[in-house]
Amino acid sequence: MNKPAMDFKPVTDGVTALLPGIDDSRMSDRTPCEEFTLGAVINHMLGLTWVFADAANKVRGPHTDSPPTAPPSAPEAEWRTVLPIRLDALAQAWAAPEAWEGEATAGGVTMPAEIMGLVALNEVTVHGWDLARATGQEYELDPEIVKTLTEFVAQDADDQAAREGIFGPAVRVPEDAPPLDRLIGLTGRDPEWSRS
Repeated sequence: MNKPAMDFKPVTDGVTALLPGIDDSRMSDRTPCEEFTLGAVINHMLGLTWVFADAANKVRGPHTDSPPTAPPSAPEAEWRTVLPIRLDALAQAWAAPEAWEGEATAGGVTMPAEIMGLVALNEVTVHGWDLARATGQEYELDPEIVKTLTEFVAQDADDQAAREGIFGPAVRVPEDAPPLDRLIGLTGRDPEWSRS
């Protein structure tokens, strides 16, 4: 693919900025990620940031070599402290040019590191959107990141077999929809989703 390294920092900083607006009493609330409650999305983020940072660093272990499991619905007690640290570590790990070279393993899958990096960036970006929507917060993204991820996710938009276990069926959006809505629709989410 010869994709240049992408800067995760705008996304990880954006997700970190959402955390103070999350009410601990709302962890059982639904989210745009239909199978996950708010608490489950937070737990999923705690796990994926750790795993994908190790993937970038070419560190192997049970957590990188095993398939992902459904996260618990109640987040870890220290999530407000741990998640920002892991988000920052993720951004730092993928900032290294060598992170994008060779192969990387996460979730029991090994693939070219340049693809794994985009998978990781997409996971954080889209679940950040889930958190924002579920908590009624604004979520701004760098247009270049949205463009790159949209092109990446669109590759399998019509191949549900390839998307199985990753995304639901793509949600159609109007031709004149904002770029972020197109990306969100491609991940099987409704860009018009509201917690109300």
